[in-house]
Amino acid sequence: MERICLFPGTFDPITFGHLDIMERALPLFDKLVIGIGVNANKAPMFAPEQRAAWINEIFAHEPKVETVIYEGLTVDCCKRIGASYILRGIRYVNDFEYEKAIADMNRSLDPGIETIFLTCLPKYTSVASTLVRDVIRHGGDVSQFVPDAVLRAIQAPPVRQYVI
Repeated sequence: MERICLFPGTFDPITFGHLDIMERALPLFDKLVIGIGVNANKAPMFAPEQRAAWINEIFAHEPKVETVIYEGLTVDCCKRIGASYILRGIRYVNDFEYEKAIADMNRSLDPGIETIFLTCLPKYTSVASTLVRDVIRHGGDVSQFVPDAVLRAIQAPPVRQYVI
């Protein structure tokens, strides 16, 4: 049986902390699906298609990585893609408390899906997408937090559109 794992998140934008978790999870699974969750209650900085494109570019050399954009329950996404595992990254103790509550709920909804927690490397504990977005909004340098694919998109001049 193929070991398929879903790593759900907003990845808005994807950071080196996310990549750390993804790369360390690769040897554990036959397929790692990065699930870009769409949450109607959140106003993302980047379109889900842009986030998927970044992940696809970053992992273009890795056939075990796929991306999916989904809405709704994470366990339902797992069922659609055939995943038996959910991957979550932990930075701090309070992350674990929050993530454990979600894992318990997911287990109640589908006992056949197991949540796996990986802790990030210490150098990434303070790297959060929320903080990175704030730095981007204020014109700061995020090169130490995000991969080149994201940095290029952020630094690209805006496309001007003219209405005729």
